Amino acid sequence: MNMLEQAHTLAARIAPLAAGWEDARTMADQEIRYAIKSGFGSLLVPVDKGGHGANNVLTTQILETIGAVDLPFAFSLVVHNNLAASVARLGSIAQVDRYLARMREGSTLGAFCLTEPDAGTDAAAIKTTARREGAGWRLDGAKAWVTSAHKANLFCIYAQTDPAAGTAGIASFLVDRDAPGLTVEAPYKLIGCHSMGTAGLQLANCRVDDSALFLEPGEGFKGAMVGIDLARVLLSGMCCGALAAGLNIALEYAGRRRVFGRNLLDFQGLEWMLADVATDLHAARLMTYDAAAKLDAGERATVAAAHTKKFTTRAAMAGLTQCMQAMGAAGLRAEGPVARHFAAAKVAQYLDGTTEVQNIVIARSLKSGLSVST
Repeated sequence: MNMLEQAHTLAARIAPLAAGWEDARTMADQEIRYAIKSGFGSLLVPVDKGGHGANNVLTTQILETIGAVDLPFAFSLVVHNNLAASVARLGSIAQVDRYLARMREGSTLGAFCLTEPDAGTDAAAIKTTARREGAGWRLDGAKAWVTSAHKANLFCIYAQTDPAAGTAGIASFLVDRDAPGLTVEAPYKLIGCHSMGTAGLQLANCRVDDSALFLEPGEGFKGAMVGIDLARVLLSGMCCGALAAGLNIALEYAGRRRVFGRNLLDFQGLEWMLADVATDLHAARLMTYDAAAKLDAGERATVAAAHTKKFTTRAAMAGLTQCMQAMGAAGLRAEGPVARHFAAAKVAQYLDGTTEVQNIVIARSLKSGLSVST
């Protein structure tokens, strides 16, 4: 069974559990670790380091499949994948030996810590500090909106070593959950997406030795930005999955629900509404897989990824709204998949750069004279 087939099997496994995670506002920790152990945590890890070395198109297909059941579950897998792949490619021999095998098997769950309470969109403005102390570092500050933080075992923490140096002073550190001075806050209560266990961190006199330094000052910020294009494309794939799921549910409901002696789907206004959703889904998929193919070909895809993330999250929000409308009051039921997907689509508009950030990327490309088809 190949990984895409396995993704369908995983999706079938978590489908009956997703509503319960949301209802209980709890992270899907055990199932996420099961998925990682089953190979979905090392999709991006090179083959020579024990991973699958999957290309970007296949990885997008896999995450679309899982996102069609629970987008935040899929997003937690992406975060873990990205950190595992980074450790495999950029980590020291000691860091690879210490973490990678455990990350592949799911006993260690990874999380990135870049965003702060006062530094989200402007990631270069982080205030968490890393100061040299003897043979190690002292970390102080706060991190916010950390995916998987509630149950993560390993945090990649970005900190400023020299405020006067700006982004050139930013480094990153691999810090274990039980490090003295690191406190994980209570999970956020959001409109949805509780299965990915989003929370904040506090770092107070958190001391780590030199072996924790992952990306040196000057490389930290660059490392944070590497892979952002792929992350936006993968998230777009998840949005396509969520929208497709919502459309299928709305079609099934409208096909059996009778009003005034006819099925809902026999009313032209409603069937045209869903036809518009199908058109946007088709366009979103074309954009998503075109951008993924560009990345596989080694092409520059920053603008394509920005267009894609902006369009697919917007299409998912609008389309799922229409799917809920087509279902009447039934679409409002919180335990229903469409309502969960709708909330996830809204959260997706903030992940990996807001819609406004995508507009900044696109507008800059226009002003610099780049082709609008880039």
